[in-house]
Formats: sequence, structure tokens, C-alpha cells
Amino acid sequence: QLVESGGGSVQAGGSLRLSCAASTDTYRSYCMAWFRRAPGKGRAKIASLYTISSIADYADSVKGRFTISRDNAKNTLYLQLNSLKTEDTAMYYCTKDRGRAVPAGSFDYWAQGTQVTVS
Repeated sequence: QLVESGGGSVQAGGSLRLSCAASTDTYRSYCMAWFRRAPGKGRAKIASLYTISSIADYADSVKGRFTISRDNAKNTLYLQLNSLKTEDTAMYYCTKDRGRAVPAGSFDYWAQGTQVTVS
């Protein structure tokens, strides 16, 4: 089970940190990702985190502003959102990738989502 927290409303230019807590330490062995779904749009992957060397990939729209990370001791995945823009307004979801060392691009467990609103 994945449980998210940390969403909210913020002014443009502000920051938020999203957390995604896993119920077991199984998730430590898998790649993880964050998706978002903006109003009227489909779900889009914005960040991936490999288990190897903590390599991270980002969508161009968030590169340089968002940072994905994990704390295995806390079984928690994070997404730091900086320099937020109005177009970042969306529901954000963390998810477990089926891949271990590198992402498989196939996801099997999803959190409930947390809303981020930038005005």
C-alpha cells in the first residue's frame, strides 16, 4: 500500500514536498515514479527513480525544478516541487514500477493521489 501526503495550495514560485509512504520495505527493491494528471489532460509520468545509484529521470516540463528521492529507512518516496507554476496544478500520484534495477515502464501499485494547486 502507498499513502501520499503533502499536497496543497501554493502561490506561483513556491515549493511543496510530496511524500509517499509504503506499507512494507518491499518497495525498496523497486524503481518508483511520480505521475500527474492536470485538469482536462491525461496522466503523465514526470519523474522516475532507479534503484541503481539512485538515478533519476524527469519530464522536460519539470526538469530542474522537481526532485525525486527516497528514504529507504522510512520506506518513503518524495517529490520536491520548487519554482512552481500554474501549469503544475494537477493531481499527483506515486507508483511502484515493476522493474527492480531499472524501470520497466509498467506500474502495479498506485497511491490515492494528492492535489497540488498553484495560483
